[in-house]
Amino acid sequence: MAKRASSPALDASSRRWTLLAAATCLLPLLLQLQPGMAVLIAACGVVIAALSWRRPLNGFVRLLLALLLIGTVLVQMRFGLGRDTGCALLAAMLAIKPAETASLRDARSLIGFALFAPFGTFLLDQGPLSLTLGLIGALLSLATLQRLAEFESGERERNESHARRLLTILRLVGIGLPLALAVFWLFPRLGTPLWGVPDRAVSRPGLSGSMTPGGWAELMNDETPALRVRFNGPAPLPPQMYWRGPVLWDFDGREWTQTRWYRGLPAAEVEPAAAAWDYEIELEATDGRQLVALDLPTRAPRDARMSIDHGLYVAKPLTALTRWRMRSAPPARYQAQLPRVMRDAALELPAGYNPRTLALAQRWRSEAGSNDAAIVQRALGWVRREFAYTLDTPLPGRHAVDEFLFDYKAGYCEHFSSAFVVLMRGAGIPARVVTGYAGGYRNPIGDYWLVRRSDAHAWAEVWLPQRGWVRVDPTAAVAPERVYDTLADRAPGAALFGGLGATPIFDLGDWARRGWNDFVLGFDANRQQTLLRPLGVDKLDTGRLVALFGVAAGLTLLWMVWLSSRGERERDPVLRAWHALGRRYRRLGLEREPHEPAGHWAQRVAARRPDLGPALSALSQRFADWRYAVAETGRRDARDKRELIRALRAHRPGPNGEGR
Repeated sequence: MAKRASSPALDASSRRWTLLAAATCLLPLLLQLQPGMAVLIAACGVVIAALSWRRPLNGFVRLLLALLLIGTVLVQMRFGLGRDTGCALLAAMLAIKPAETASLRDARSLIGFALFAPFGTFLLDQGPLSLTLGLIGALLSLATLQRLAEFESGERERNESHARRLLTILRLVGIGLPLALAVFWLFPRLGTPLWGVPDRAVSRPGLSGSMTPGGWAELMNDETPALRVRFNGPAPLPPQMYWRGPVLWDFDGREWTQTRWYRGLPAAEVEPAAAAWDYEIELEATDGRQLVALDLPTRAPRDARMSIDHGLYVAKPLTALTRWRMRSAPPARYQAQLPRVMRDAALELPAGYNPRTLALAQRWRSEAGSNDAAIVQRALGWVRREFAYTLDTPLPGRHAVDEFLFDYKAGYCEHFSSAFVVLMRGAGIPARVVTGYAGGYRNPIGDYWLVRRSDAHAWAEVWLPQRGWVRVDPTAAVAPERVYDTLADRAPGAALFGGLGATPIFDLGDWARRGWNDFVLGFDANRQQTLLRPLGVDKLDTGRLVALFGVAAGLTLLWMVWLSSRGERERDPVLRAWHALGRRYRRLGLEREPHEPAGHWAQRVAARRPDLGPALSALSQRFADWRYAVAETGRRDARDKRELIRALRAHRPGPNGEGR
């Protein structure tokens, strides 16, 4: 068996390049992990790299570190198997890898392993920041591999500048870029992805078909985007921005849920007000099938259907970023005639719950007579006078509404909307809970509205004679700033840096994210089919798309082969000009032989073409001086070099004499 050849030990510079490239590849993956785990892995990586700088760690120590770190990761992930656990283990193993990196072969192994980290990042996040950091890591890794190649070949004495090394890498990337773009734009896409979106996207908490008062505390602190909206025309005022989602009818004393029997019924009749808004919603991925629309949509968008209470539903879960063109209008009258079965459903309350609330409601009814609107206003006045808004609420008991209305008198939108609807139903007024989002933040850079998950809101709808369903927001009665003050006070990053604010940075970042969604993540099969519409081709079927992709890929590959066949370009500009001069003489049959000295070549040309001899002899002498004689002094004047290049390029031998 042949003995394995030993690999040379790394020098300090190559080691620094290798560790820097590995750390750069690891960075985007760490940003997607849990903060505590990311800090732990990063700290381990730094300590291990420092301890193993001069020599690799002992094998037993490496094994112990690996077992400890892997065990910690598994415990933190609660031994769950999935993409998050796999990516965390990948990051941990990459942090340990420098412990055994001592030779050239180890360095190449570490770089190859590190390149998996950016790809692992894309399983967790597909945003522009992850792509940018991943590209930087990949470019730095390629530059490091070039550095290692120079180290192995002994060319490190050439001391090539970092800028020139980076330009070489960018040139390689530029050669492959056309093929990558052809694959992105023209490779036939499926209508739905093969494996969906990352786990964290579909499992992110958000609106659902149920609501338990007190259950949104975590959601109210989530600043991640829920949707972005661009209006085609005037936008409504912030107090009019109620993004309507699930409508909840059923209450079991603790939880509100949707009723499914009415989903197949046609949408209730609506008499819209004069105002109307045309807009496009960019909805972030959820695990639900219900869309969110401003106030009342006038019609269902394509591929969606509208239920009787104007909820919008799609057939498949919204597991990817989607866009919806919608039109909405506030109702002047909404379902003026309420069917008996719906009226009964909107008055139903579980038996044995909240006796104090029901007694109060019945007393108000007896005092107000048949005036439902008076009862609604009386309830709002009570809330406005005696209640407070807070996210710090105790756990509810059996009679949660009674406890909220008569004991605590403080809570947030879930408590207010739930208690208000129970109070109205107890007074004989049909009512229901509506969940969605309220308000939004206008990004001045992109001129669109950003609605975050923290804007989640719940309100009530009561049915009043002659008017139908009317929106009533008891939370706005006690804390209007929670619903309406969304322009400045709730601007992203406004409270950072001691109150100086970082809103412009967040605006720019979200604008970039929206552009990324539009350009990359939103480029689906439908948009691909309309790719050539500006050129007069309305739609590309699969056959034409495959043919177009084949032509583009073939041409790109031929271009890459042609570039590769040209060989490496001469880096020295003087030599490039000298070689070009030889090619010009080749057309006259007087090219320089590869073994021929410059002076001998000039003499040979002078013998056959006396008209060209003096000029070529002078150029040959200047080239020989610059190439050999001047080099002995260690000085090369930049101006002489430029003049020599200019003279070499200017010499144009013609068939009948020296041309220009």
